[in-house]
Amino acid sequence: MLTALPASPRGAAQAAGKIVWIDLTDPTPDERSMVEIDYGLRLPSRESLSEVQSSSRLMEDNGILFMSMPAAAHGNAGGERPSPIGFVLSPEVLITLRYAASRAFDSAAERFSRSQHPSSADAFATVVEEIVDSTADRLEDIAVELDGMSRSVFGRPRTRRRHREVRSNEALRNNLIEIGSAGERLSQLRGRLVGLQRVLPFACEPARDWIADEVRSRLRVAHGDGASLTDYQTHLSDKVQFLLDAVLGFISTKQNDIFTVLTVVSVIGIPPMLVASIYGMNFKNMPELDWTWGYPFALAMIALSTVLPIMWFKWRGWL
Repeated sequence: MLTALPASPRGAAQAAGKIVWIDLTDPTPDERSMVEIDYGLRLPSRESLSEVQSSSRLMEDNGILFMSMPAAAHGNAGGERPSPIGFVLSPEVLITLRYAASRAFDSAAERFSRSQHPSSADAFATVVEEIVDSTADRLEDIAVELDGMSRSVFGRPRTRRRHREVRSNEALRNNLIEIGSAGERLSQLRGRLVGLQRVLPFACEPARDWIADEVRSRLRVAHGDGASLTDYQTHLSDKVQFLLDAVLGFISTKQNDIFTVLTVVSVIGIPPMLVASIYGMNFKNMPELDWTWGYPFALAMIALSTVLPIMWFKWRGWL
């Protein structure tokens, strides 16, 4: 889809065909060719926009800036593949390339349409500011989710059994899935922030006459906001790791409890089996065979050898 924004919010320049921002969303080959012919340049492919080395993401050719950065997946779906964003910035026009919907671009287009002194650099600054605001909102949403997960992980379980707290396997599994999803989205947002930290200094320095000082100041402010958001993202990532370790600790504790019960049960079963095996031997001269109360005596020994270990384990707090 191709969206062209005019240089005048009142439409006068639009009538004259003056365009300063062209937004290409998952463009078709015909749309790409039309823009390349009209402006005499070659747009980067999606593969080149996805490259990670700085030399491929930041280039300048004949005064035209070619910049790219990763973008976090739209919405909260952690399994959605991130889409790269490309910027082609010249004194006359800004061309943006993206392959997924973005609320930041929609807000930037609405805000830019009300601009009193629009230019390609002004459009670029507007997009960058909206990306920073959108990233901040996403981080705030994830922070709220992590607070809820923290209460779920460290809150008192509703199920109790034998006066002991019990955490179900399903609840622990759901916690792991939610924490993993939050961590994946944070990783995507970090990629976006790192991309901004590279793009903004490249656009600001060295000084270019066609980028106004007011726009340059806005880009520096956005760069500072991006640095602070990077620190906040690091804090949230540490919290995700803490919650992940906590859930895995609960799982390990639950497994240890199960093994403890199995060990205690196996130990308790050893004495009665020993007594039963002794009286199950077929020797001719066994005094208890001639006792009138020999059979009840053997049963009592088996019962006593079972009860005494149970009482011992309870006294020691192992059961």
